[in-house]
Amino acid sequence: MLRQPAEKYRPFPAIRLNGRKWPTRTIERAPIWMSTDLRDGNQSLIEPMNIDQKLEFFEMLVAIGFKEIEVGFPSASQTDFDFVRKLIVEKRIPEDVTIEVLVQSREDLIARTFEALDGVPRAIVHLYNAICPSFRKIVFDQSKDEVKALAVEGTKRIRAHADARPQTHWIYQYSPETFSMTELTFAREVCDAVAQTWRPTRDHKMIVNLPATVEAATPNVFADQIEWMDRNLAYRDSIVLSVHPHNDRGTAVAAAELALMAGADRVEGCLFGNGERTGNVDLVTLAMNLYTQGIDPGLDFSDIDAVRRVVERCNQIPVHPRHPYAGDLVFTAFSGSHQDAIRKGFAQQRPDAVWEVPYLPVDPADLGRSYDAVIRVNSQSGKGGATWLLERGMGFTLPRRVQIEFSHAVQAATDSSGAEMSGESICALFAREYFETQGPARRISAGKLRWNERDLVVPIAPMAASAGGQQAAHDAHALEAHAQAIVRAMAGASGETVEITSHETARAADGRTAVFVGCRVGGQAVRHGVGVAEDPATAVADAVVSAVNRAAWPDIDRRAAA
Repeated sequence: MLRQPAEKYRPFPAIRLNGRKWPTRTIERAPIWMSTDLRDGNQSLIEPMNIDQKLEFFEMLVAIGFKEIEVGFPSASQTDFDFVRKLIVEKRIPEDVTIEVLVQSREDLIARTFEALDGVPRAIVHLYNAICPSFRKIVFDQSKDEVKALAVEGTKRIRAHADARPQTHWIYQYSPETFSMTELTFAREVCDAVAQTWRPTRDHKMIVNLPATVEAATPNVFADQIEWMDRNLAYRDSIVLSVHPHNDRGTAVAAAELALMAGADRVEGCLFGNGERTGNVDLVTLAMNLYTQGIDPGLDFSDIDAVRRVVERCNQIPVHPRHPYAGDLVFTAFSGSHQDAIRKGFAQQRPDAVWEVPYLPVDPADLGRSYDAVIRVNSQSGKGGATWLLERGMGFTLPRRVQIEFSHAVQAATDSSGAEMSGESICALFAREYFETQGPARRISAGKLRWNERDLVVPIAPMAASAGGQQAAHDAHALEAHAQAIVRAMAGASGETVEITSHETARAADGRTAVFVGCRVGGQAVRHGVGVAEDPATAVADAVVSAVNRAAWPDIDRRAAA
């Protein structure tokens, strides 16, 4: 009696492969891509796609750039049969696209398949049969010779039907299903027998597709199997070596990448990894992984959200928000340290430079994703997140002192609500904190203020003029002198000590001047004020009024946050 669940299982045997070369290789070019969404992916759905959905999906695959598309199993499904006929009769297949159909090794099914394909310019006919020990013993009760004979006989029948229709360019594909769990020598024996029957040439190659029908070992073992077959198959120079990884162990993408290093030429899979059980290899992730390594995958995912919407609508399966490259949250940072690094990365990134933004392996814009969702603020966030959203919402960057101060108000708001704060909410909070302050000071004009109902006239320091005769917002010395004149007037009117502790200016995105002033009133803590205006003198006055009111009413920021 087994005492532990692990005792029911046996480790997958190692592959004897001397001098394996795949570990030292790198992927240098994209493989031939074959989408099996409309067949393998479709048969895994609770509600298979109807013809309209399949057509929408097919047209999307064509637009993405797939040149080989498995469109169905026409001998097993009337919907698939009718869909194949629709594509052919209505001439919906582009000249550079080859459709593929699946069939088993039975004469009636093969005949029905060729009936569906009648009149097609180009097509791949894909024959499969399972060959591993468990299927030979449990499912079919057949010997090795009987399993091999089934594959050979099916190949002969497909050859006869293809030869009777010379107007079509026929490509033959054979899959030893359950290859990854089959003795390598027997898998080669079956594939060689099929190739000997079909007789491919360098000018008219056949496809040998090696499926990990059930992922049974680590990706390096699959790579060993592929390299062994690559070395030992007959007719290798006349064969397109293809792989079809499934994701039972969660490593299908890694298995496919290592298989390409091991000699595979072609990959079959589904968008976003749809398929039976845990799915087929995810072609979006596989393609984008190449893209981020400087290799053009030959597939266009520049509007990944549109692709995702079609897939979700047709499959009726949502794409996970953390799905690589395509999920709603994959380019989103909530953590304060992540946000700060990302914000600094964007600040230094130049359009013509190599991409180098921390925590973002790919530019979201290259996938049609906006930057709006890159940083989102909740109670886990720091000053960097709020600063980023303010930069995008208000068009100016806060000095570090103001970032720290405002982050306390954001933290108080998110801790209180327990919810995420949108960019609009953060901008509104900032406006309440700094632009809508209440207190003893009020600006009437750039040179006239009111302190507790007493009017104060403040001389405006001379400012440098630009070529157009307008005041230059960057004359920091004149702006600071104006700020000092304002606080002297306020101190004289109030009898309080009013001092400026910091003064910084910036140019807002819309051309206005942004002024940031730190003030101390009496013995209160330093508070910062912000003013933004087309007239620099007005921006200075607003910033001082903001700072003085916040310093005179030290709890104003907490009241505003509440």
